[in-house]
Amino acid sequence: MKETLGLIGLIAIVVCWIPQTYESIKRGYTNMNLYFLLIYFIGSLSLTIYAIGNYVFFTLNFLASVGSLINLYFKFFPRVRTNPKKVNEISSCHEKQAQS
Repeated sequence: MKETLGLIGLIAIVVCWIPQTYESIKRGYTNMNLYFLLIYFIGSLSLTIYAIGNYVFFTLNFLASVGSLINLYFKFFPRVRTNPKKVNEISSCHEKQAQS
């Protein structure tokens, strides 16, 4: 029973990273907070090493490390440069044109 709960937790936490990581890959950048990503990666990597021998927690922390590492990559090396002010200006122009 305890192992089943661990597997459910593993799946739930890993599944939470999938939409964000998919969006980062699709867009080529992430808006996630850099400090959150760095601290999360360090924490999950440390717990991965600590959990060697316990496959549930090792797998959970390993996959969480991979998810945060992918997002860190797109934070440091975005494929697309974004300027939030420019994006807002463009969207308001499109809204004005649509209203005309």
